[in-house]
Amino acid sequence: MAKQAYQYDVLYLGSGHGTFDGAIPLAQKGVKVGVIEADKVGGTCPNRGCNAKISLDAPVALQRQLAALNPVLTGQTHLNWDANLAHKGDVINGLPDMIEGLLTGSGVDLIHGYGRLVDAHTIRVGQQTYTADQMVIATGLHPHRLAIPGGEFLHDSTDFLDLPTMPKRLVVIGGGYIALELATIANAAGSDVTVVLHGDQALRAFHQPYVEQVLSDLQRHGVTIVRNTTITQVTHAATDYVLTTDASDTLTADWILDATGREPNTADLGLETVGVTVNANGIEVNDHLQTSVPNIYASGDVIDKTQPRLTPTAIFESTYLMHLFAGETTAAIDYPPIPTVVFTSPRLAQVGVTVAQAQAAPATYTLTTQHVPDDWYRQVGQETSGDNTLIFDQDHHLVGATEVSAQADNVINTLLPAITFKYGEHEIERLVPLFPTIGAAAWGQL
Repeated sequence: MAKQAYQYDVLYLGSGHGTFDGAIPLAQKGVKVGVIEADKVGGTCPNRGCNAKISLDAPVALQRQLAALNPVLTGQTHLNWDANLAHKGDVINGLPDMIEGLLTGSGVDLIHGYGRLVDAHTIRVGQQTYTADQMVIATGLHPHRLAIPGGEFLHDSTDFLDLPTMPKRLVVIGGGYIALELATIANAAGSDVTVVLHGDQALRAFHQPYVEQVLSDLQRHGVTIVRNTTITQVTHAATDYVLTTDASDTLTADWILDATGREPNTADLGLETVGVTVNANGIEVNDHLQTSVPNIYASGDVIDKTQPRLTPTAIFESTYLMHLFAGETTAAIDYPPIPTVVFTSPRLAQVGVTVAQAQAAPATYTLTTQHVPDDWYRQVGQETSGDNTLIFDQDHHLVGATEVSAQADNVINTLLPAITFKYGEHEIERLVPLFPTIGAAAWGQL
């Protein structure tokens, strides 16, 4: 039951994975929970992020797989953008109602509207105020927009995921996950794609030789990669958009994607008014996800943190807060290894200790590398490129892995338990995977 002074035990601002994965079981435990949402229920991932992206990417991955099996399979495939967009809608359009049903069916009060903190225990939505003992800020991120002349001609990832027509010439500004994933999709859909990198590298958190394999594959499929270039201005001339660079060179496009990053949604929430400490990277929290105001917590991508800003991280944080608020733990949050993947073709995935970290501490770690096409199982699908690196500690526990290949996401998922639970030789010997499968191939490397 809620404390007499407040309407709710816990009130969440935002309804994404940083909220609903924990709010639903928390309400089922008898805790009085409210959730405030100004936009689509479920937040970015279900509505304009992961789910939409992977729906659009699925035929791309299949198209690449079919091409790899030539001449066993012959013929041409064409990605129908209209049909792909419609299929994406079929997959995700029902998710907000489904998530809302899960929330309300568990006893959560869902409050529609824009919420702002009035004080440490009160949020105003329109003319109504709502009070709670504990607050959770889970408002996520929004796309960064370049502040340049002509910036109004740029589009973001949300725009791309709803593109009614695939442009003939598309320029992507940026070298992160979103930039390369959407460049892959657009290229497969027939667009002439140019990717503009501000520096020399893309995906800087990943092992660069493997990143270069991704970039090389994009180039092999017709994508132009422009490095060490800054876009300084965009103008509209007739039917063309003209991008001027810092070297006074120009690029032309029919559509421009600004994929230069994402920023925390912390403005206009009343955080500074109530004393919540915020910086450019998000809300500052302690090891209990507690902000500078003791009864206000934060969850998900809005947090300033070193862990990857990913859906699985938000789910873990939301679940942790559920246990904390239910009185089932008082311990600090203990993050497990969190895997991450770039859904390009080939995929690029990693988890745990990185190659760079291992190479900087040769007395602590041992690295082994495998060339993916050397594995007989990969030859079934005629994979002709790809590599992986496994990182072991001095007791031969697997502590890190990274792979670039068509199956990199599945390989890293397979190896994840060994890293998380520090499997030794005995535990690994006890695992008997289905054969022949990618899982068996992955375990065979250990």
